[in-house]
Amino acid sequence: MADAIAEELVRLLRGISVSLTLKLSHFISLVSRYKNASSAGAAVGLAIALFCTWRYWWRMPRKRRGGSRSSNRSLNHMEKRGGGGEDEEEEDSSSSSSLEDPTRSTTMDPNTGVAAGGSSSSTAIAHSITQAVKRSSNTTTDSSTGSMITDCHVVPSVAKLVKQKLKGGRKMTCQLLGVILELSSAEELQKHAAAAVAVRPQVVEVVLEIARACDLYLIARVLDDESEESVLAALDSVGFFTVPGSNRNKVLFCSTEVGTSSFVRQLEPDWHVDNVRETNAALAPFVRHQLHIAPLGASQPIASNVFLADSLEHFFGFPATTSGAAHT
Repeated sequence: MADAIAEELVRLLRGISVSLTLKLSHFISLVSRYKNASSAGAAVGLAIALFCTWRYWWRMPRKRRGGSRSSNRSLNHMEKRGGGGEDEEEEDSSSSSSLEDPTRSTTMDPNTGVAAGGSSSSTAIAHSITQAVKRSSNTTTDSSTGSMITDCHVVPSVAKLVKQKLKGGRKMTCQLLGVILELSSAEELQKHAAAAVAVRPQVVEVVLEIARACDLYLIARVLDDESEESVLAALDSVGFFTVPGSNRNKVLFCSTEVGTSSFVRQLEPDWHVDNVRETNAALAPFVRHQLHIAPLGASQPIASNVFLADSLEHFFGFPATTSGAAHT
């Protein structure tokens, strides 16, 4: 019956196409009487549109007829198989029930959370559930706030710690003696100038990260040229000059603490680090943030913008934050 309807629809469309063809031929003969190029162009466009429409309507019945035939073939195939359909329904119901309850067909390993048998899909589902349970076991709920607290402790990188402590600062000046170098005075530096001057190993990583994060200038009080060369060689040995933007011109030397203050005021940094209390106090009105390096408990607060710490690496939280500040 479906084939008969499709054939009748094809005959109807063919009759419509013949009628359109006749009307189109009359229209073309009418247009051909005129010499206007625009009229000829319009006629050609109309003919193309009618042809495309005809082709579209001509293909639709074939697709429908083909679909009905394929459906009829599938129905005939099902009828020929007869009672086999009931067995297939039983298999489908059993497979669906096994998917709905994966524990019926698989055995879970309590240690690894991987199924010992069953289909791959049920194994993946069971594995994901086990992982979710493990993750939830590592979290606790704060009864006062209701927020979830994880048991794992994520240690931030040195770069992140440095950026947090800099508070957006883009330029820093730092005293070398007693802060970065192991020697703490110009006299000691002059005495050991012939030997190798060493950089404190605990501070190397922090200093290099500060040099990457901001414009870092290093200042040292020296008494002779040999001391200057020893300081430059020590910085070169730890790779300070390999950091982009760092060079020997950013290592400044002076002979007095007044010279240090003069350098800092000329550079106008966002941060200055020093271990001389008088220098930090004199620069407090001119520098936004300062860090005074001194043993814990050995120095009193200097100003509201001067932080206190026992070392540069401790202030930046490496390996552990033990620094205090003059203000909160």
